[in-house]
Amino acid sequence: MGTNTSTGMRVAELAAAAGVAPDTIRYYERAGLLPPAPRSAAGYRRYGADALDRLRFIQGCQRLGLRLREIADLLAVRDTGVCPCEPAEQLLRRRMAEVDAELARLTALRAEMAAMAAALPTAGCPPPEPGRWCPPDDQERR
Repeated sequence: MGTNTSTGMRVAELAAAAGVAPDTIRYYERAGLLPPAPRSAAGYRRYGADALDRLRFIQGCQRLGLRLREIADLLAVRDTGVCPCEPAEQLLRRRMAEVDAELARLTALRAEMAAMAAALPTAGCPPPEPGRWCPPDDQERR
């Protein structure tokens, strides 16, 4: 579908079709992820189906945890008419390593939390004060 300033979707219509806020679309345009849309005679942005396809690509990349700068790089390759598979593979492998590191950190944190929870009494423990679980009187009795 070619872009015609008298047809196409307004920002709100594109946003609804993509499931994002209109401000997100404006932000993507300012950030260079979406090319500036042609305007109607009344000054409204008018987006074609290509903008929706581009938004869905951006959303898919974001679901995978890619950063906007990385997405912009993939879009630049895609805009040449070439599939961005090779750079996408490199980005995804790097992102997987980051996820693996975060999983390891969270697993260690969970183990620490489980050990702390196991050490706490099962009933009658007062709410924690800043910096300690039990009031000073209770700690002396333990």
